[in-house]
Amino acid sequence: MTSFADIIVPVAVLAVALVLLLGLFNMLRGGSANRSQQLMRLRVLLQFVAIVIIMAVIWWKAV
Repeated sequence: MTSFADIIVPVAVLAVALVLLLGLFNMLRGGSANRSQQLMRLRVLLQFVAIVIIMAVIWWKAV
């Protein structure tokens, strides 16, 4: 049976990857510098959230 933890970690990692790819695409096509900054800030926030989720899952499974 798939647990919530087995779903939330890949979703968090995919969210980070998606924002990273959007930022790269925006940069490669010569998009707005402001948009690139917004995407970079969002990526950093999502990375933080993903790390917190991963650490919580590791702790939860260890208990």
